[in-house]
Amino acid sequence: MAEMSKIEAVIRPMKLEEVKSALADAGFVSMTVTEVRGRGQQKGLVQQWRGREYCVDLLPKTKIEVVVSERDVDKVVEVIQSTAATGSIGDGKIFVTPVGRTIRIRTGEEDDVAL
Repeated sequence: MAEMSKIEAVIRPMKLEEVKSALADAGFVSMTVTEVRGRGQQKGLVQQWRGREYCVDLLPKTKIEVVVSERDVDKVVEVIQSTAATGSIGDGKIFVTPVGRTIRIRTGEEDDVAL
C-alpha cells in the first residue's frame, strides 16, 4: 500500500487564486477548496461601524485540501507556504496528516492510482 498524506492549508481568501495556480504549475491540480471562518493568534479584529465598535472574532479564511503521495508532501507544502505568505499575522496554517486508503468511486482504483 502506498503511503499518502492529506495536506490542509488554511489561508487568506485573497491568496487562493495564486496558490491554486502555483500548485497547478507544480503538477498538483486536484484539490478541494472550502470557505471557512476561524481565528488564530490575532483573535479577530475590532471594527467601527456607524460609531459603534464591533469585535469580529471569526475571520473569513479559505481551506485547501490536497492528498498526495508521501514523496510529494514537502514540495506541496513549500509551494503553499511560499505562495500564501504575506509576512503578517493571519497568513494561516498548514496541517499534514497520514491517509490510510484512497478509493476512486467511479473505477474502484485505490491509493496512488486513485489520486
